[in-house]
Amino acid sequence: MSFTVAIDGPAAAGKGTISKAVAAHFGFAHLDTGLLYRAVGAKVLAGGDPIAVALALDPVDLENDDLRTAAVAQAASEVAVIPQVRAALAAFQRSFAARAGGAVLDGRDIGTVICPDANVKLFVTASPACRAERRYAELKAKGADVTLESVLADVKARDARDSSRAASPLVAADDAVLLDTSDLTIDDAIDQAIAIISAVKG
Repeated sequence: MSFTVAIDGPAAAGKGTISKAVAAHFGFAHLDTGLLYRAVGAKVLAGGDPIAVALALDPVDLENDDLRTAAVAQAASEVAVIPQVRAALAAFQRSFAARAGGAVLDGRDIGTVICPDANVKLFVTASPACRAERRYAELKAKGADVTLESVLADVKARDARDSSRAASPLVAADDAVLLDTSDLTIDDAIDQAIAIISAVKG
């Protein structure tokens, strides 16, 4: 029997970490849907056509070690506004969500567009300043030459782009449970998410 958990939220709110932990706890499969867009973005940077790339995307493309760079993130955000790209990747995601044994999908439109009938919907968020600090620390640990100010500007620009796009904007589903991680440790955030899902799953 399938059981779908939809976890949405802006960049660096903690949804990826929470999603992985939740999937491991319940023994569900996990899909970071942002990687789909990053994989398309990476191939576009290499000269591919966004729509053709999205239609031909293979799960192995998600294992590329270069998908976490700033350039790929920017390209991912740009291809994500193309309706035909979103449609192609939506089919991929819905197929994953329907698998037996349960699935956790994290992204920006899972609860609103991809899986509106998900068993549990979470919207993970945090203040822009908090998210910028997390992303800055992550990038500096990888040796990136960035400033906190530039990362904060990027976070705000991406929020604006993701929230205002015509196709599947970043918004919380009406029936999503809001989880603000601004003042939570990651362990506390994970515990809260597991408790919310357990209450539904039984």
